Amino acid sequence: MATTTMTQTQLVDDRSQIIVSEEDNNLSSHLPLDFLDKVPKLDQVQAGHIRHFHNLSAQLDGEWRHMGSQESAQEWLDALRYQLATMTYAAGAAHYHHLPGLQSTFKGLFKRLIKKMLRREVWGYWYLTSQSGKFVDPDITELRKPWADPVKTENIMYSGHLLLMISLFAMLFDDDTSEKEDALVFNWNPIFFGMGPESFVYSRETLQVAVIDEMEKNGWKAMRYNDIRNGTNVVDKVLPKYKAAWAGGSMFASNGLIVDWYRVNQTNIAQPMSLGFTAWADAFMNTWNSIEVRSTFRSQVLGFLSPSPYGGVSLNPVPVAHTIRRLVAEQGADPDAPETLRQAREIVASLKPARKPPFAQPALGYVLQWLSELGEEELLSGLLKQADAFLNSSWENGGLYYPRCGQAVDGSGNSTLMDPYTGNTAIGYARLNIEDGQKNMWEKPWAGEFVRGKPFVDTTSFEDQGVDLLRAGWSEESNAFIITAKMWHGKSSMFFQFFGTGPT
Repeated sequence: MATTTMTQTQLVDDRSQIIVSEEDNNLSSHLPLDFLDKVPKLDQVQAGHIRHFHNLSAQLDGEWRHMGSQESAQEWLDALRYQLATMTYAAGAAHYHHLPGLQSTFKGLFKRLIKKMLRREVWGYWYLTSQSGKFVDPDITELRKPWADPVKTENIMYSGHLLLMISLFAMLFDDDTSEKEDALVFNWNPIFFGMGPESFVYSRETLQVAVIDEMEKNGWKAMRYNDIRNGTNVVDKVLPKYKAAWAGGSMFASNGLIVDWYRVNQTNIAQPMSLGFTAWADAFMNTWNSIEVRSTFRSQVLGFLSPSPYGGVSLNPVPVAHTIRRLVAEQGADPDAPETLRQAREIVASLKPARKPPFAQPALGYVLQWLSELGEEELLSGLLKQADAFLNSSWENGGLYYPRCGQAVDGSGNSTLMDPYTGNTAIGYARLNIEDGQKNMWEKPWAGEFVRGKPFVDTTSFEDQGVDLLRAGWSEESNAFIITAKMWHGKSSMFFQFFGTGPT
């Protein structure tokens, strides 16, 4: 491991450039010997998640190693779009909260993830899904005429993620690439069917208009970063309408969980049973609705998380969780007691097996993201400990991930089910995010002036030489730019060439 400090600047082409002092722990003499103790750094596990994001994003176009989902047509919750989006959010949190000086590396990662998000295999499912069906519209009698454009109407579970991805990119890197009229191009070009190739062209602005128009059309039940860059105030118009649409408790079901989804034509909700959608919603709703998110946490998590015999925390199956909730409500049982968990399991085992959904929800990943945002460290570390013990944590080319596994439990009853959303992205997100991580980014987004003025290191060593950066930022206390790096492959040679703006 090597630590480099840069403590001086000089003008080059009218820009302030950082001068490298030395590396390999030969630190500048004016710094106290223990100054690094005050500067947090990523650990090997966190760096491994970032490396895995890089490995996945650097694959050749059309190659999706480790990312294959349970459902073949990209319609389910572990689809490519959700994996790509969550990798982007995790990388954004890592850059904003941990490695603000590592600009070029994260910018390159963002570009690759956004490029993949625009590939047809990610969004082409919409041509068939746009026809609708009985699952989401029980009263439908005839399929709708399909359309290929994935963002013009409906489909906010793609367009909304894409909008946040490009908005984060613009905010974090002071880059207006997505403002160009043809910045986002969707090429619909199947070979053997259709009336010939089509292209659907958007910019960040027109994509945002499409998303907001769709929410307006559906009564707001369905921007902050763009407001800070554009000097606008769209969010103050959007949020009151969104809150009003869900006023009166319709966001919450009778069991206290957030509704799974809203059926537009039937004007009713899908009753939630799993904790998954509640966790996913709260992980991001904490940005603007923190009081409600935190006030409902204990009642929502009740019964779903239990201490494990191995010192970790287990996410209980849905029937077991609801049985625990009932035992607590009716008998005053202790939800964390081993006896309560044992009793709930016995009750569930004695019943006729409930009908299982065709595909597993990535509830573990959602819950981990939720716990990280709310700073529930004891529960978070317990779930991660359980994951490391039973979910086959694996290393490949310096990257850490949890491979997909379709087996529900092992011989001792420990959950071993793993989906690609959780294993590739959500666990890494949970480790790289901090308490109120999304909330802080929402409330204090980087303005362009700040990005242009902050010191950073411009290096391709992450991609070209296998260098993991554990520290990369300016320390006001030490008046130094500090970089700590290690080679994931263990080779002894290391070379850096540093550029970047420093304090003037």
